[in-house]
Amino acid sequence: MRTAVLMLAFLWCVSAQDECNSREMQGGIVCVCDASYCDQPGIIDFPEEGSFTVVTSNQEGLRFNVETFAVSGEEIPGAVVVTVNPDDVYQTMLGFGGAFTDAAGQGVVTLAPEAQENFLRSYFSAEGNAYSIGRIPIAGADCSARTYSYDDVEGDIDLEHWSLQEEDYNYKIPLLLRAIELSPQPLKLFGSPWAPPAWMKTNGMFNGSGILIKEMWQPYANYLVKFVDAYEGEGVGLWGLTPQNEPLGGLDNWPINCCGWTAEEMRDWMKGNLGPSLEAAGYRRLQMMMVDFNRDSLPWFVETCLEDPECAQYVDGTAVHWYSDYIVGPEVLDQTHDLSPSRFILYSEACYNFDETLLGSWFRAEDYSRHIFEAVNHYSAGWVDWNLALDRHGGPNWANNFLDAPIIVDTEAGEFFKQPMFYALGHFSKFVLPGAERISSTVSSDSFEVAAFIDPSGRSVVLLLNKGEDAVDVSVTDGTSFLNYNMPAKSIQTILY
Repeated sequence: MRTAVLMLAFLWCVSAQDECNSREMQGGIVCVCDASYCDQPGIIDFPEEGSFTVVTSNQEGLRFNVETFAVSGEEIPGAVVVTVNPDDVYQTMLGFGGAFTDAAGQGVVTLAPEAQENFLRSYFSAEGNAYSIGRIPIAGADCSARTYSYDDVEGDIDLEHWSLQEEDYNYKIPLLLRAIELSPQPLKLFGSPWAPPAWMKTNGMFNGSGILIKEMWQPYANYLVKFVDAYEGEGVGLWGLTPQNEPLGGLDNWPINCCGWTAEEMRDWMKGNLGPSLEAAGYRRLQMMMVDFNRDSLPWFVETCLEDPECAQYVDGTAVHWYSDYIVGPEVLDQTHDLSPSRFILYSEACYNFDETLLGSWFRAEDYSRHIFEAVNHYSAGWVDWNLALDRHGGPNWANNFLDAPIIVDTEAGEFFKQPMFYALGHFSKFVLPGAERISSTVSSDSFEVAAFIDPSGRSVVLLLNKGEDAVDVSVTDGTSFLNYNMPAKSIQTILY
């Protein structure tokens, strides 16, 4: 029997700079939302010609604070200088977003309907963060309360017992449908499988060291086609797929849902089974992203697929996870781009997995931001966060792989906490719209990170991160004029002009 999340539609009057309902937690400041109130930044538009707008969030508690200044003819002496070149254009952006996991939905549905609406508006409405991408785990993942697939009847190679599960109907589809309604642009939704039915794997388990049995290559391709059929039948139109989440994990005895693939086996399955099956079903329009794993699998894994024309015809881009970014430099992103410049790169998963939740941590927001700056400056067309929300323990998670998330739900108090990470991501997702083009940018201080874009409207968006402990004067220039102002310590900003 299907059940659904009750979502209420309201007439919302949102003004810019709604105040954060701040609360000091163990790691710093969070903004508290419930059924009666939630801060939304509102619509923050480009200013009139001759002026520029600065949107600021910082460690001290500013959240999307908006100020507008006049453009100047010369820089501030001694200022940190940011130089942008609108004529030096790189990748076109796809957008930013997060994942509709079982864990996220399971927490959100404990909230009152009005609080659920506040949650979804915070992420997906034009007045909120305006997320434009969403990832959907295909069946269970570690961020689920149990292990399951869509066909757990052993030996059912004809998939007669294939069916969506209560998690889809309770925790995913209702939230997805409301997010689609709220989004000011078409929401790019893509699916990723963690594991096939256990009986299709060599070890007979959802986790551990195991690969897809060769005789199951075609039944599993059919299984994934059925997922697309089912979700689109529920009104959730898909934009893309990845063939496997973290394909090397199943070769390394991982404790979470996984299935092992070598690059060569993935190449052969893609060209012989999955690609043709999707095409026959009318789904070649879906954007297929290879790898869906860390930088240490670049560029060699995707190169194996792209050097075979039969496989390459089904490949549209490369999906990357951030978990090895601390040890593998960004040059592998450049190398992957150079393999096929017409294909995109998208960061498809990221979260703090070093510990459980640390409510209010500015360090995590800053560190997250630093990696997003690095990724987009090396050809990533966007960044997709992992769980949209988790509970206060960093779950549910059947494998006890507890994590952190931009929003944490207090399932007992009926409220949720927007962490600094939420606002850091929002500085990108709200202002770097799909279709924007990255342009070259440099900054004169090692304490800063910068990324710059041309908006689809033709106007400019510059993002800055001040990692330093002091406020500093900043001059942003494109060689013709200067945007002069003072930037707070430990802050992230978006500049519109």
